[in-house]
Amino acid sequence: MSDQSAVVGRSHRVRVAERCREITEARWFATAVFLLILGNAAVLGVETYAGVSARWHTELQTVEHLFLAAFTAEMVLRAGAHAARPLDFFRDPWNVFDLVVVLAAFVPAARENSTVLRLLRLARVLRAARFLPQLRIVLVAVGRSLPGTVSFLLVGALLLYVYAMVGWVFFAGHDPEHFGSIGRAVLTLFLLMTLDGLGDAVHAGLEISRWSFLYYVSYVLIASFVLVNVLIGVVINSLEEAREIEKAEMEAVERKDAEKAAVVKGVVATKVVDTHAVGTDAAGTAARGSVDGAVVGTVDDAGLRERIAAARRALDDVESALSALPPPRAHAPADGPWE
Repeated sequence: MSDQSAVVGRSHRVRVAERCREITEARWFATAVFLLILGNAAVLGVETYAGVSARWHTELQTVEHLFLAAFTAEMVLRAGAHAARPLDFFRDPWNVFDLVVVLAAFVPAARENSTVLRLLRLARVLRAARFLPQLRIVLVAVGRSLPGTVSFLLVGALLLYVYAMVGWVFFAGHDPEHFGSIGRAVLTLFLLMTLDGLGDAVHAGLEISRWSFLYYVSYVLIASFVLVNVLIGVVINSLEEAREIEKAEMEAVERKDAEKAAVVKGVVATKVVDTHAVGTDAAGTAARGSVDGAVVGTVDDAGLRERIAAARRALDDVESALSALPPPRAHAPADGPWE
């Protein structure tokens, strides 16, 4: 009994998952969720105007509750699409992110803090990347470029520290405003990395020493050109990897859909073949019955003809036997005693 209940429950979950998957994978569903995200962002922006927020506070709060209910229903449908295998829901990072953003709005501590609640509502806007493939590729590329970016930051920090110490040694006494401490020197060199104020810094350095020209030129070449180009290369490489990953995922989805279509076609073809085979067997049986009937009829007719022929032969024999008998003789009158 328990095994039968488990089978029934399993089939019910599969039906629920298929129904929810049909809804969540539909184009209109993705469009509706995307429009909800844009509407949530618009309402969040409207609330920044003090006059509008004070006048329409109740209405805006009602709209926010409607958005929260809609996003909650979306998550229920997405979770229902994995009812057959619930753990598969958490294997998609976007599902985990969406679930955290939606459920966090129900936490009492978050609802009581208006700043945290606004930040959570702002995080919903980031969910739009789920429905924009190009933006999703960029975000994936940024995530994959983080290890290379960390290395870049370490090299940049080392370069800033070395050049800041050299600048403090040579220019602290003459230009304390920019190189009076290691902190000021790092800030000055960080601004020079963007080439902002480079001309003024070079002129001020030349008034101190002509060798300062080599200091600034070497720093700008290494920091503004070499390191920035390395960072751009890391990001571009990560972007290509993200595109390859997105392409592989799309191909996997298309391959899976093709396999499902092939399975469906195979089942239909099998049913057609079985039906044809049954029809052929029925036709064959009918044909065999007709042939057997014809044979039986033929056998019966032949026996009747043989019996008729035998009877005719018997009659012929009788006639032949009668013909062979001698003709009868005429009897003479008997002589009386008087003769």
